[in-house]
Amino acid sequence: MNIFLETSRLILRQLCQDDEDNLVTLDSDSEVMRFINGGIPSSREAIAENFLPYAMGYYDKDENLGFWAIIEKSSNEFIGWIFLRPESDFKLLQQLNLAESDAVELGYRLRKQSWGKGYATELAKALVNRSFTESNINKIVAWALSENKASIRVMEKTGLELKQKYVVTANMLTDKSLLENILVRNLLDRQIVKYQLILNPIGKVYL
Repeated sequence: MNIFLETSRLILRQLCQDDEDNLVTLDSDSEVMRFINGGIPSSREAIAENFLPYAMGYYDKDENLGFWAIIEKSSNEFIGWIFLRPESDFKLLQQLNLAESDAVELGYRLRKQSWGKGYATELAKALVNRSFTESNINKIVAWALSENKASIRVMEKTGLELKQKYVVTANMLTDKSLLENILVRNLLDRQIVKYQLILNPIGKVYL
């Protein structure tokens, strides 16, 4: 197991091809997918041919960035994933000129059975701490629909604070092919929020 980080209750390891079943099960829950694409399950084909190659492709680029499987120590079960990636990799933000070149985006997805246990906050805090102390990352951001109160609570408990609110409409997109993306369509005409946390040059966190 290629471990990236551990907390008292959880292990982060690299994703692998053997996680295909885990990911299909995770994305088959309409509640898990509610704020992502409106509750539609991801197909096995999309996970195997698109998501896994994309997520695993980070491991050869930067040891501090990537998607990691979340393993619950008490059960040794896969319970979701969490990521850090350049904010500029979010294609919708590129299109809207909202992505900052020096920002790293934080995101997470957990199975419903593991909600309400503080797992996402535990990992997000550990990742922020590692990023600010063991890498050259100094700005971490996170995005969510304003309706996704649980995700926003994780951001706030991790120390991120609201930077801006946006409403994206179809006529704002110059690349209309993005409208074919179900994740993008799910965000249109709804308020999305950006939270951020910045490390200043002398090592103190400010917002």
